[in-house]
Amino acid sequence: QVQLVESGGGLVRAGGSLTLSCAASGSIFKINVMGWYRQAPGKQRELVATIANDETTNYGDSVKGRFTISRNKAKNTVYLQMNSLEPEDTADYYCNVQAWTVVTPLGDYWGQGTQVTVSA
Repeated sequence: QVQLVESGGGLVRAGGSLTLSCAASGSIFKINVMGWYRQAPGKQRELVATIANDETTNYGDSVKGRFTISRNKAKNTVYLQMNSLEPEDTADYYCNVQAWTVVTPLGDYWGQGTQVTVSA
């Protein structure tokens, strides 16, 4: 019903930057919230950032001031600009979309994850 394709992960040195992208496709009627979560080895999945349909944003405390989330509604794409990366940002990053499809009510959809590794 909704497919999410993530890109932009990789290896970067501490202090560097990366930009993640997530494009949603399928039988989408309307997207509500788009966001990013991350999960480091041995830890629970945590909020990185979300952006609502009215452009309201919400950030996890550990990334405030360093990461910026944005979306292109016409392309059903969400971006995560990550600056001043720290080794503690190393994790698998997952795109999340809350959307109505043409046949289903509001649902929660997840990407396959993209790995971000920050070296000291």
